[in-house]
Amino acid sequence: MGSNQRKIWLIAGPTASGKSALALDLADEHGAVIVNADSMQVYAQLRLITARPSQRDEALATHLLYGNVDPAKAYSTAKWTAAVQASMADLPPEQPLIFVGGTGLYFKALLAGISQMPTVPDAVRERWRYRLSEDGASKLHRLLRAQDPNVALRIKPNDGQRIVRALEVLEATGKPLTFWQGNRRPVLRDGDEVDKIVIMPDKDITRARIKVRFEEILRGGGVEEVELLLQRELDPSLPAMKAIGVDVCRALIEGRIDFETALERGTTETAQYAKRQRTWFRNQFDEKWRCVEPN
Repeated sequence: MGSNQRKIWLIAGPTASGKSALALDLADEHGAVIVNADSMQVYAQLRLITARPSQRDEALATHLLYGNVDPAKAYSTAKWTAAVQASMADLPPEQPLIFVGGTGLYFKALLAGISQMPTVPDAVRERWRYRLSEDGASKLHRLLRAQDPNVALRIKPNDGQRIVRALEVLEATGKPLTFWQGNRRPVLRDGDEVDKIVIMPDKDITRARIKVRFEEILRGGGVEEVELLLQRELDPSLPAMKAIGVDVCRALIEGRIDFETALERGTTETAQYAKRQRTWFRNQFDEKWRCVEPN
């Protein structure tokens, strides 16, 4: 490995697959820094519910971008990518890194980049939203077809939000939406040496692990964690409020379900999420990813 190369591991997989344990082993062996690649583990106040690394684990290796976002804020892949770039800039160029998590879009952003979308002035944004409410989506789609036919072909005439987005970007920048969508910048450099690992345990093994872990969450302070979160009366549409386990714990706190029902419901919801993750990884990851199937 040349002096200008940084060794990087990408460890993806469904929840409860053993990703964090593998990351800790690699970090201990190579002196690597662990970087969170899970969209729910970025949120503060949700260590237990989102199965973030414990304080003991964090003492064994440097962990970055865990619990660094207030649950009152929405967080995007673009913001995570910017945080990754800032973190990497603060580290020595030869520092080994391990990205670990279950959010496929985060890994996609690392390798292929994400669109560098422009900032649209509030006045422009509000004007087009007013036009949508007054004129309707079909009329604005005809306008978009006249101004940017290529983009209009990709948007249904009744999709008001996407039509407005295309029109506001065109007005604010003078460039079509496709220009910005094609302006992708990968985070990882060509010179980086990247080992891509996806852990894919059997679904029955995964469910069994999920049940054990969710029971530990419920008995170990997860309910109290959610209770403190609910006391903030945050907008229920925020991503943090949709974390798996929050609604189950809310129902338990309010006395609408008992412990056993909460355990079964939380296990099932988490297992369903793990299934969606497995499907995504199988469809999106290419042969360059090394698939590991633990016992």
